[in-house]
Order: sequence, then structure tokens, then C-alpha cells
Amino acid sequence: MLARRLVEIYTSQGEQQSSLAVILGAQSIDDLVSRLETVNSVTTQDSTLIRQVISYQHAIVRHRQVLRHARVAERRLVSVRAAAKRSIGARLATEQRLYNSVRGEINQIEAAQRAAQLAAARRAEAAAQAQQTTSRLGGFDPIGAGSSVGPERYSQVVSIAMQYLGVQYVWGGASPAGFDCSGLVMYVYAQVGVSLPHYTVAQWDYPNAVSVARSQLEPGDLVFFDGLGHVGIYIGNGEFIHAPHTGTVVSIDRLSGWYSSEYVGAKRILG
Repeated sequence: MLARRLVEIYTSQGEQQSSLAVILGAQSIDDLVSRLETVNSVTTQDSTLIRQVISYQHAIVRHRQVLRHARVAERRLVSVRAAAKRSIGARLATEQRLYNSVRGEINQIEAAQRAAQLAAARRAEAAAQAQQTTSRLGGFDPIGAGSSVGPERYSQVVSIAMQYLGVQYVWGGASPAGFDCSGLVMYVYAQVGVSLPHYTVAQWDYPNAVSVARSQLEPGDLVFFDGLGHVGIYIGNGEFIHAPHTGTVVSIDRLSGWYSSEYVGAKRILG
């Protein structure tokens, strides 16, 4: 048995060569047995250590694989997020351009409307001054002799209505806090002493009113549209002032386009 173990140690490679040197250095049988026990003990410890080292190596390999997969997943996620960010940025840029375009068009429309309203106000003021001059000179009465609403009061109707340009439309409203179409007409005429009902059909049927041909319209005449569903005050030069609909303000429009196609007729208030 001892001889076989010595042969195994001799024929083994690596670190067991040093073990053989230890054994061959024995001075007696007892010394040899002691040295063999020591070699066996060291060999057992080496085997345990080697198994631990191998286990650690396997663990390191597994951790490296996990880290490698994690890095790949991280790069993929970063790529996806970057693509999403670029897409969102592109959409935002497109929406911003659209907003800027719409905002620019709105600004142009508002500027044109303000210019038109200013021009209409100037025309109305000039017309009022001309009517006042005509009245002082005993000239022509545009609504007929003997009527209770004369030229000066008609010019006042237009001037009063102009004061409320920009007031918000309010359904059922009949005050400077908010007007609907018939409420504006009723309120403005009340300022010159004429009590009109707050309803377009009733204003059309007002007893002290006469129909006026479109070609004979004068400032202050009431113009009706949409099957008597809407009314405004004519201010001259093919324009009228009104409270259009929810979401709008008191403004000036021309008797063209939709208003021309939906035009019903006009009434002149006699008193």
C-alpha cells in the first residue's frame, strides 16, 4: 500500500512533485508515515480549495453573462427611448409650426377686423355729422317726415352700437355685460327712447316699423337673416354691426357671403 502511494505521488504532475520530495526526506518509517499523513492532509485541503476556486470561477462567468445581457438590454432601452424622444420632438415641432401658422392667421384676421371696425366707425361718425348738418338745414328726412325717430336719433343708434364693439356674446344677454343679437338691438334702441322686444321675430313684427328694400338701406335700419333667426343694425356702406353667436363678440360684418345668402329683409323703426 505504501509503495503504491509513493508510486502515485511520483507519477503525478504539478504540486505533488514537491510532496514526493518531502516524503523522500523521511529519516525513518515513523517519520515517513507522519510525512504521508501531512501530504494527504495538504492534498485534501488543496482539493477543497480548488473546488471553491472552480465554483467561484463558474459564478464569475454567470455574473459576467448576466451583466452582458443587462448591458445589451440597457443599450436597447436607451435606443428605444432615444427614438421615442426624437419622435416626440418631431411631433412637437410640427404642432408648434401649425400653432404659429394658425396664430399668425388669427392675428391677421383680428387686425383686418379692427381696421374694418375703425373705418366703419369713422364712416358712421362722418355720416352722423352729415345727417346732423342736413337736419339743421331742414333737409331730407331718411325715414319720412313726421316720424318720431329722426336722422339725429338714427345716427345716435349707430354711434351707441359702435361703443359695444368687442363685448362678449351671451345668450339672452341685453346689457354691456354681454349681448345676444336681439338683446344688442333692444339695448341700443332703448338708449334713444325706443322700446323694442327682446326677440328677433317680434322685432321684425314691431308695429312702428316699415320694410325697407335692400337698395334703400340707411344707417340704423334693422337687417334680418337666417329665417328671422338673427338680426343686426345696418351702419352703411354694405356693413352692419351685430352679436354673431356664442364664442364671438359684437363686431362688424358685410352683407355678403353667408349673410347675403341668408338675408331675409330689413325694417326701419319709426318710433
